[in-house]
This record gives sequence, structure tokens and C-alpha cells, in this order.
Amino acid sequence: MKAAVSHHDELIKILKDPQEASAYLNAALEAGDKKAFLMALRNVLEAHGGMTRISDRAKINRVSLYKMLSRDGNPGFENLLTLLNVVGIRFQVTARPKSRRRAA
Repeated sequence: MKAAVSHHDELIKILKDPQEASAYLNAALEAGDKKAFLMALRNVLEAHGGMTRISDRAKINRVSLYKMLSRDGNPGFENLLTLLNVVGIRFQVTARPKSRRRAA
């Protein structure tokens, strides 16, 4: 009998692919929930080596990294760009489809 694989372990395996990781992060952004995005980013960072390795590569203190990505964290824009860059993901802005735009 094959051993069961946890959902989290399978997710981390999938998120090693930068294309999958960027789609995952975009879905979290679309949800409009900051906490969901921070959780998604933590999962992506775990998939790409874990917090210790990422903190070394990003030159961000490990404890600070944990705090900024905590449930109530508030990472700065520059830190987000650095973390995304370290895992091979680029920040990009695109227009929403017209049907989803808010009236001004």
C-alpha cells in the first residue's frame, strides 16, 4: 500500500516550479485577503528552501522574516520584491478585465 502524502507536502512540491508559485500567489492576491497572501508567500518560500535559506539569500534577518510573514505581518514593498526575486518570481502590474473594474 502506498503511503499517503499530505496536502501540504504535495503543495510544497508543486510550488517549487516558479510558474506554479506565481499562479498560486496571484490567486491569493485575487482573493484580496492580506493574510491569505502572506500564507501563500510563506508556502512559496518553504518550497524554495525554507525561511533560513531564503533569509540568507535575501539578506533579511530570519526572525524579521518570520515576523513580516506572520498572520499580522506587514512586509514592506521592497522586502516583498526582494523575496519574490530570490525565488525567481517577478512582480508585475496588469489591468483588470473591464467587467471587473470599479466605476470611478
